[in-house]
Amino acid sequence: MQAPLIIRDSRESDMPAITGIYVHAVLNATGTFELDPPDLEEMKRRRKVLLETDYPYLVAECGGKVLGYCYAGSYRPRKAYQHTVEDSVYVAHEHRGQKIGHRLLGALIEHCEAKSFRLMIAAIGDSANTPSIRLHAAHGFSHAGVLSNAGRKFERWLDSVLMTRALGPGATTPPKSAC
Repeated sequence: MQAPLIIRDSRESDMPAITGIYVHAVLNATGTFELDPPDLEEMKRRRKVLLETDYPYLVAECGGKVLGYCYAGSYRPRKAYQHTVEDSVYVAHEHRGQKIGHRLLGALIEHCEAKSFRLMIAAIGDSANTPSIRLHAAHGFSHAGVLSNAGRKFERWLDSVLMTRALGPGATTPPKSAC
């Protein structure tokens, strides 16, 4: 019997596995436009900043092994954007295609709605990244536009696909804390 997949809050002890997943994505994929992989200490710093500002940072674990992770962070620093988050979802390359990303994104959406955020934005690296585009569409994201040739990686120009999804009541009511 296989151990169940558990989605939970990330822990400091997860950071080596998270860093490994992200480093592989930086070096081998176009889902992130980062060119130089951050080290463990930088990944810990990034996580700490998100947690200190009350954003969710989750992992998918099976049998004690981290298979993927996700987080939400500020879309932009200006106060008018305080109810909008941008998501990031990464799954270990050897575990892609197992619906782990679906479980992570679903849990992330729930966490963000519980925190009263109203809009989630996905800035998907590379318009050819159909798995990420399909993942977001399956969770209710709508196509919001394409920034053509927005980044350059692996000696080619890449688009950035923007998708959005309302959270909770979205823009139908004012947020609890007005700007």
